[in-house]
Amino acid sequence: MQASTQVAHWLRRSLTAGLDQAADGAQLLTKTIAWPAQRDVMPFSLQVLFYRFYMALLKLSIRILPFKQPRLFTGADSALALCDALAANGTKRLMIVTDAVLMKIGLVDPIKQRLEAAGVQVTIYDGVEPDPSVEQIEAGVTQVKADQAEAILAIGGGSSIDAAKVIAARATNNKPIRRMEGLFRVFRRPLPLHAIPTTAGTGSEVTIAAVVSDLERQKKMSIIDLKLAPVTACLDGKLMAGLPPGVTAATGMDALTHAVEAYISRNALKRTDTEALEATRLIMEHLPKVMADGNNIESRQQMAQASYQAGIAFTQAGVGYVHAISHNFGARYHTPHGLGNAIVLPHVLEFSKSACTERLADLARVSGLDNDGAGSAELADRFIQRIRDMNAEFGIPTGLEALQDADVPAIAKAAMAEAHFTYAVPRYMDRPTCEAFVRSLKLDPQPDRTTAQAA
Repeated sequence: MQASTQVAHWLRRSLTAGLDQAADGAQLLTKTIAWPAQRDVMPFSLQVLFYRFYMALLKLSIRILPFKQPRLFTGADSALALCDALAANGTKRLMIVTDAVLMKIGLVDPIKQRLEAAGVQVTIYDGVEPDPSVEQIEAGVTQVKADQAEAILAIGGGSSIDAAKVIAARATNNKPIRRMEGLFRVFRRPLPLHAIPTTAGTGSEVTIAAVVSDLERQKKMSIIDLKLAPVTACLDGKLMAGLPPGVTAATGMDALTHAVEAYISRNALKRTDTEALEATRLIMEHLPKVMADGNNIESRQQMAQASYQAGIAFTQAGVGYVHAISHNFGARYHTPHGLGNAIVLPHVLEFSKSACTERLADLARVSGLDNDGAGSAELADRFIQRIRDMNAEFGIPTGLEALQDADVPAIAKAAMAEAHFTYAVPRYMDRPTCEAFVRSLKLDPQPDRTTAQAA
């Protein structure tokens, strides 16, 4: 029996090593094939053809991949219903992943008490900060192993949920986080993950991705794998009633960015279009309402629903230049992700408009901006202007003060590498265009400005 166990263990290790080597080989092959495009060796028109072909192959795979959605609890106190379900399903030892702020304000306490009352042994890791780093996640991995937790419950915004995803994956995969970066590199099933979002923005409770900050390389790593999707999640608008206006604005515009970039993506599908359009409609109706009254629970609930549906859409259709540039702002200047997206979104839409006018017009129609039978070009302009107006109403600036001229070439290069080999954008930028675009986002300092912040 002992010999057979050792053989099985050896086979598992060998298989995992083989998969890892295969993934490395596939990644190297992709980089080799893409080298002429990355180095501007080929004319830009040929580069675009290459990117289109590459994205068409990705779209074919998206059509057949078995995307799964979590078992969902919705409505007031659905977080407590989720706790009851975990206990009923036999969970005995669970680690909560959250942040120190939510612990301090007591938001986690009722959830912990509900679990303990149902017989679940609960420990807490509250070391997550905005844009969680490799080091923070490794600390969580150390604790989850020491606690011998058999499941993880993420409570918080996208940072907490993303951190929990990678902690769950690292707990069962004996490989550094940097070797999980990219597509489908989580070979062993993670610990069961459950999510209680406390912001309406990232949609991480339904996505298969996690973003981790690599401080050493000044880079945000995307880890994408079907196994990262939470098993259960809840949408509880009551948990979001205490969010400050700045956080509400930035996270709400984050959700809108997900919906919009998914809808204008060339990899959009009918099923993602349905989710993206409905998410856009809900956000355009309810984000102004929660900004006017943060205790409007009905609109908070609708924003949570919109964030979830936008998450479904961009998980499959992808995003675009907004995220590619915003990720680099976050990596270099610690710009909150939602705020970065909100700043960049109208600029990217203006650049992309000629290639997706009809799609932007559709978004304008579901946003209630088609009240006089205007043509598609006019509606596209109205939609972009409405986003600019919302940013102004919410105190979101038109550019980034922290942006340094010396950083522009590196930001543009990294943004292009991310966008061109990950997202099916409607219109491509070459290097000079991207550098000029990023440079145009520089905002001169204005000491009296009040800007939105994101958690």
